[in-house]
Amino acid sequence: MRSDGRRLGAGLLAALFAIAFAGDVAAQGQTRLPTGIGGVPAVLPGMPNLLSRLPAPQDGAGAAPSDQAAQPPPVFDRRSLADIPGQSRGTERIGSPTQAEGGPTLVAPLGDQGRITGPATAVFGASLFTGAAQSSSDAPNPNYVLQPGDRVSVRAWGAVDSELMGVIDPAGNLFLPNIGPIRVAGTRVGDLQAVVEGEIRKVYTSQVQVYATVLSTQRIGVFVTGFVRSPGRFAGVASDSILDFLVRAGGIDPGRGSFREIAVNRGGTTIARVDLYRFLLEGQLPILRLQEGDTIVVARQRAMVGADGAVRNNYLFESTARANLTGRELIELTRPLPAATNAVIRGVRNAQPFSRYMSIGELAQQTLLDQDTVTFVADVAARTVRVSVEGSRLYPSVLVADRDINLCQALDHIAVDPQLANTDGVFVLRPSLALRQKRAIDDALDRLERQLFLAPSATTRIAESRTAEAALITQYISRARRVQPEGTLVVMGNDGTCAPLRLETGDVIVIPERSQTVMVQGEVNAPQAVVWREGWSIDQYLEAAGGLSPRGNRSTLMIRRPSGFAQLSPSQPPRPGDELIALPYLDPKYWQLGTDLVTALFQVALAARVFINN
Repeated sequence: MRSDGRRLGAGLLAALFAIAFAGDVAAQGQTRLPTGIGGVPAVLPGMPNLLSRLPAPQDGAGAAPSDQAAQPPPVFDRRSLADIPGQSRGTERIGSPTQAEGGPTLVAPLGDQGRITGPATAVFGASLFTGAAQSSSDAPNPNYVLQPGDRVSVRAWGAVDSELMGVIDPAGNLFLPNIGPIRVAGTRVGDLQAVVEGEIRKVYTSQVQVYATVLSTQRIGVFVTGFVRSPGRFAGVASDSILDFLVRAGGIDPGRGSFREIAVNRGGTTIARVDLYRFLLEGQLPILRLQEGDTIVVARQRAMVGADGAVRNNYLFESTARANLTGRELIELTRPLPAATNAVIRGVRNAQPFSRYMSIGELAQQTLLDQDTVTFVADVAARTVRVSVEGSRLYPSVLVADRDINLCQALDHIAVDPQLANTDGVFVLRPSLALRQKRAIDDALDRLERQLFLAPSATTRIAESRTAEAALITQYISRARRVQPEGTLVVMGNDGTCAPLRLETGDVIVIPERSQTVMVQGEVNAPQAVVWREGWSIDQYLEAAGGLSPRGNRSTLMIRRPSGFAQLSPSQPPRPGDELIALPYLDPKYWQLGTDLVTALFQVALAARVFINN
């Protein structure tokens, strides 16, 4: 019984101590890195042999052969691993899914990363009427065509001195003294100066300067009705556009009015029809001079279709005609992003909910009905993975590889200095694993709390003992919840084997530098780094750190390799760069928790690190 309790206490203490380290998961494999390669164990087809390009050893590292000394400095072949020729290229790997195959994703345009995902709520073109109505300008634009009733100012000086401010008469003429009538109706404002000056020079051939300008255009009243926010009669000038009068009427009602069917009526006849989409997309408005008594009528809204997801124009679009909008027209209006491959159509057909999933090409052949919504998504499996490289490496710092590549193959394309890099200590940091480890730790701690506080006590003495134990374990639980695992994968075995681990996007391959010290820590009197010496035993390293403390025990030693590989009860001395850890030992008579509690604690340790015993 005492022997069982000793092992139980040692397991609990090992669990407590393991939380202090970053989370490691051991991945076992049978692929061994050939010795002396220095992180470049082999060469894939089509890739250069990086070992032959490594620099020769410097002073103290041995004499370099003459042929190696003539080699050029190492240069990494910058081709992607996905560019390597082979029969497997262009063929999807059959195997377990990766995160890239997790389903369709919504992609936002680069200029609008903060876009709120979800169905479109704004009608395309409604922003035309969000501003306040502007007052009419007395100075019309240069393209305005003069009409009877407009006020014009003309001044001449030199051989004759004259000034006139007049109104264009119903015949379209402006009468100038000593000159006579000049026809200016139908003339652009920008051409008025040249027309007046040309007529005056017909009488005064020289030494006459002329200046002509438009003072104001004719004041008119226009009726705006139909599906606008505030129908009525609005005053303006003849040079105002149809947009000016729509703004004065509060704009088109986005829930009822049409942006594509606006009629201008005069004397009971429709003289023009306006499609604001041509103005929004192409900047085109019909050349139209409004007159007194004209009526602008906004028709009822046509079929509306919403577009969202991986599109540049995330709006509600109106159909081009009375018929429904086609998929091809919607694609032209929304401008899907290059990443968009599929679309989800939602709507109502025959009073029943309707939903279809199809490719962009199939969408172009569809007819969309009123109130349909189309969500554009990126739904294609990534053919490559992007992996970062950190630590003692020469280049590259990023690898873009085919998605079925494993770690041992990726190491072929990482150049290192064999004198500096510890290729036996390679490990991988995986963010997705860190999240899973954190969830596992939290679940184990939740179970431990329930078991701790719901356990009954048969006697008062047992209750007091459990109260003291609960206070201690509660402190441990509080500290354990703050543990942030790094998602470390132990990929190198104790004998230098490399696990053929399939890489994922976001993985970080870490190559530690070689070290000539052994870190001795834990329950020793003077934790410190001890210089590694050939032939030294474990006891000698412990003695160099002041020996074991009162809570230390020879049976609770652990060696941790630079790769994260942990070995309990080691029989071989540590190697350069290893950590020799003396775990605390506590007699099991001080622990009266049941087996379930100890098991829960050990599960927490397993969620953070896997201990491997040889």
